[in-house]
Amino acid sequence: MKKNVALLLLIPAFLYSQEFQTHFPPEEFQVRREKVFDAIGDATAVIQGAPDNGGFVYPRQSNTFYYLCGVENPNSYLVLDGKNRSATLYLAPYRTSHKNRTYNLNEVELVQKRTGIHEVKPLAELKSIDARVIYTPFSPAEGQGQSRGELLNAARKSAQDYWDGRVSRENHFIALLRTRNPRTEIRDLSPILDELRTIKSPGEIELLRRAGRLAALGITEAMHSTRPGLYEYNLDAAARYVFLTNGARLEGYRSITAAGVENISDGHYYFNSSHLKKGDLILMDFAPDYGYYVSDIGRMWPVNGKFQPWQRQLCELILTYHKAVLKRIRPGLTPKEIMADAAKEMAPILARTDFLKPCYREAVQKLVETGGGVFSHLVGMAVHDVGHYYSKPLVPGLVFAVDPQLRVPEENLYMRIEDTILVTEDGIENFTRFAPSELDDIEKAVGSGGIVQSLPPVLQPLVNF
Repeated sequence: MKKNVALLLLIPAFLYSQEFQTHFPPEEFQVRREKVFDAIGDATAVIQGAPDNGGFVYPRQSNTFYYLCGVENPNSYLVLDGKNRSATLYLAPYRTSHKNRTYNLNEVELVQKRTGIHEVKPLAELKSIDARVIYTPFSPAEGQGQSRGELLNAARKSAQDYWDGRVSRENHFIALLRTRNPRTEIRDLSPILDELRTIKSPGEIELLRRAGRLAALGITEAMHSTRPGLYEYNLDAAARYVFLTNGARLEGYRSITAAGVENISDGHYYFNSSHLKKGDLILMDFAPDYGYYVSDIGRMWPVNGKFQPWQRQLCELILTYHKAVLKRIRPGLTPKEIMADAAKEMAPILARTDFLKPCYREAVQKLVETGGGVFSHLVGMAVHDVGHYYSKPLVPGLVFAVDPQLRVPEENLYMRIEDTILVTEDGIENFTRFAPSELDDIEKAVGSGGIVQSLPPVLQPLVNF
């Protein structure tokens, strides 16, 4: 029980008891807006905030809007006047039980103090925008648990649905801007914001560091709780407990807690309803949303706490390649250069390995030759964050997932290990290093006594009426 008490003390509880966001000072938002002004010149930018969620769902602002001002009010608009380099926030009248997270129109001085915004006005006053050029994001704004690729795919499906046919909220807004400003050129603000969000500030790094540690501790708690006879959702609950206990109110993405070959082979499995059976491997990929910043982590472990020979051989080789890549990451090198150098280190290892099956050798060789997705997506406000880094030399401030993935088609095997790392001035910081990755350490962690307490799958009536 002492281990679990330590989890309670990881992050001070007062961080989430204060009103409004407390992670960034107004100066940080001002710096971000100044960079937008530098990019748009004397044009005007208009950013639409998230709509009211319309239900009993934890309220969360969209990433793009929050990034520029930290305001969580729904139905808000931010207008950036490049000519005067001034920002105006438009707020809708809003009465809600979430008053400690949203501003009222009579709190102008408070809004200005916390955000550095020049003017605060009622939304009803935003009738026209006098500008020759207007920038607005063309790409969808991510919310909780969302990334751009998935949002674009969902919008495409809606547009192609004969009985739906709706355009996205962003496209509807762009159409309104063009209709109401027929002589104005409408340009895409998304590339500008994407570039800004690619390199993380010290404040962002601190939130990502916390999210990464929580992700690692959550998965470790799931390892501790693992035993045959439980369900995948029990392990999901163990990790979620750690997130919630330490101040993360939301999840960065839905949990992947997959037990057994069939479930694991579905890369984004989410049912989490299968039994944990002796002899099976578990793949878990789960991280919190902490203060609008997330993480990404993946670990595999045996249900009964002991890797079978084939499991150990493949997991050990994936881990060896993972470490070979991690130790080479530093500014100035490209991902391709790092992968090529890591492949040289792996060559003699593969040559002396007595593979249990020929198909295993082929799969590992392919992993080393191609990287198997080892240099994965950026991580930030979204788990698949915006921006691009793969084709250029690495620079400090980049945060991305290192995720080598092994596939053995002949046996439908899908195996991986994933960490979220920060590129520093002279190497990396591994945000998720707190979760066991060495196979012996994993075996020691599994089933060592976690927080999960579960009832039998079929509950008997407690009282007879």
